[in-house]
Amino acid sequence: MPASVPRWSDPGVFEPDEHDELPPELAGALSPGSDGGGSHDDPSGGDAAPAGNGRAADLLTLLAIAVEAVGGSQRSGQTAMAEAVEHAIASGEHLAVQAGTGTGKSLAYLVPALRHAVTSGATIVISTSTIALQSQLVDRDLPRLVTALAEALGRRPTFAILKGRRNYLCLNRLHGNAPEEPDESALFDPFAASALERQVKRLHEWSSETETGDRDELVPGVSEQAWRQVSVTAKECLGAHRCPVGTDCFAEHARSEAGRADIVVTNHALLAIDALDDRPVLPEHDVVMVDEAHDLVDRVTSAATGELSASTAKLAARRCGRAIDQEIADRLDEAGDGLELVLADSRPQRLDEMPRDLAGTLSAVRDAAAACITALGPERTEDVESGTARKLALAPTEEVHDIAVRLLEAFGEEEGDRRDVVWITGDTNRPPSLKVAPLGVGGLLRERMFGQRTTVLTSATLALGGSFDTLARQWGLPPQQAARPATDTAGAKEPPSDTGEVTWTGLDVGSPFDYRRSGILYIARHLPPRGPGELPPEYVDELTELVQAAGGRTLGLFSSMRAAQQAGEALRERLATPVLCQGEDTTALLVNRFAEDPATCLFGTLSLWQGVDVPGESLQLVVMDRIPFPRPDDPLASARQRAVSAHGGNGFLTVAGTHAALLLAQGAGRLLRSSHDRGVIAVLDPRLATARYSSFLRASLPPFWATQDPEVVRGALRRLDAAALDTATSDAAAR
Repeated sequence: MPASVPRWSDPGVFEPDEHDELPPELAGALSPGSDGGGSHDDPSGGDAAPAGNGRAADLLTLLAIAVEAVGGSQRSGQTAMAEAVEHAIASGEHLAVQAGTGTGKSLAYLVPALRHAVTSGATIVISTSTIALQSQLVDRDLPRLVTALAEALGRRPTFAILKGRRNYLCLNRLHGNAPEEPDESALFDPFAASALERQVKRLHEWSSETETGDRDELVPGVSEQAWRQVSVTAKECLGAHRCPVGTDCFAEHARSEAGRADIVVTNHALLAIDALDDRPVLPEHDVVMVDEAHDLVDRVTSAATGELSASTAKLAARRCGRAIDQEIADRLDEAGDGLELVLADSRPQRLDEMPRDLAGTLSAVRDAAAACITALGPERTEDVESGTARKLALAPTEEVHDIAVRLLEAFGEEEGDRRDVVWITGDTNRPPSLKVAPLGVGGLLRERMFGQRTTVLTSATLALGGSFDTLARQWGLPPQQAARPATDTAGAKEPPSDTGEVTWTGLDVGSPFDYRRSGILYIARHLPPRGPGELPPEYVDELTELVQAAGGRTLGLFSSMRAAQQAGEALRERLATPVLCQGEDTTALLVNRFAEDPATCLFGTLSLWQGVDVPGESLQLVVMDRIPFPRPDDPLASARQRAVSAHGGNGFLTVAGTHAALLLAQGAGRLLRSSHDRGVIAVLDPRLATARYSSFLRASLPPFWATQDPEVVRGALRRLDAAALDTATSDAAAR
């Protein structure tokens, strides 16, 4: 083994023995008087408020109580973040905070948020991207915090969770005041119809047991088709004042509770809808905390994306047939048939110009939908069943009309000035449809979020390529005005100043993890270049040797399901190591099985890059088969890339590079989930070492000790495996 590589001989600490010579990066970090790469006593660069300041002291007292309540320990990065959040709330200056895993960022924004809500009487909204974090905040963090801080704050703060109306049972539909809408496949499949009936019956039974009507509380869940029978969107809702069961409405109760709460926890999708809709969806609030902010642009884009298919037009026509003259509804149904024929003859592609036959079909859909809307007329006094039928018809018909108009108008501008991207989908299991999405959402966020309330954005991965600017541009924020990186974290370049009205600060508070002593970044530079699709034999051989050295304990993150399945099949033939592959069971069950057996491997694609939290010895090797660039034929990414290039920017780095950097950082974040974890990030793509954009991508990763020597990595993994087995043997003997 080369003498320059640390041995992991001590199962508790990654440090050299007497025969090892430290690499320069590590030697410098451990020299007397240095920060040691893991000490963040003043990650704010000296700008943090002094403890003697009365306001800061109040915050620090609350933070200390909160940390004790959750059984944690105070961390300098957490303190710096909490003080920065309080400053942002007081000053109105937006804040972006990168806080690595283990920082305790939830407490760092919850404590100042609770303090502000109680002292000012204002509501603060907290938005997350995943159900897991939403549940953690509502079921674990906030209940403990409000109890612990009640005395110090003078009263017990309140909190609530709020989701879109579609997530709650609709009692009006449940009581039969609207026609049933079976899945079309069920009309011809008695088994499907029977399954649907059983699920709807179960929902009826559950409705008398649930206190919230929240779909996420139903375990196990039901199909989307079944849920549609007992729920409505906001536009389909009859309205609490007209609904015969409005006083008992689950969605209205959730909104009412949120309106009285100090803290409202929601998701990025509802936050986006609140920004897109002129009618407020969320309670009035002056501050919003955006956790998992790296996902914000994608979630807002998704909320602002429209889809039109033959089935949506025909559904609208079917609903209209129950509320208006059938002849008028039939026109929309016929227009849907025409759209189905045109799309069936079209290949999946991005549309840079509108084909003449498609334009004619869309015009027919638009005009037929407009006629139905006119026939439905304005809201009027009518019986509940008729009013419900009208609402259920009007909502999808208006959507069909508005999307058809948007599609037709998307090509009106010069190509360089267009705001929307249009494409024909080609999903294997679904009929083709038309989609239209915004080229960017920065303008929307700047006007409707940053322009109206103080915003704090946080995540473990915000400083892509070493700078906050990459994501800030997507959010619609001007170039950085201040960057205060903590020691031993991705450095931020000095940006040009900006005198615009929107001001913000970027702060990297680091992580309590000592990355250089806890992990190795291995880049397999010797492997040949490869394209998308199947893994070349050299890649399979490399993966086999790595997994064998690690004794299992491997999370494989692949750029395609095809590659993940190929790798799984190959390793099952070559090794005795159990291999789980995404799709063989629910992701949650697969992750649980992976965590329970250290000898197991788990292979999968996108959801695993961001959704796995397995601390301990079950996960000591993360393998990424390829830099996760978006597919070249991805319609939205390719259009955004072209638009950036047309305006003189680097379209590839701005769009594809940002996408890849974000996923690489998220994937690397799966490795170290506690301060005791150690392991290897192995990237099999040699471009991470050789390509001109490689430095940008590597600057987005935590500062692991890096090598390109496969022998070094395999030796390190063997020592980790041996140490883990020794620990397991000792624990078994002790029991």
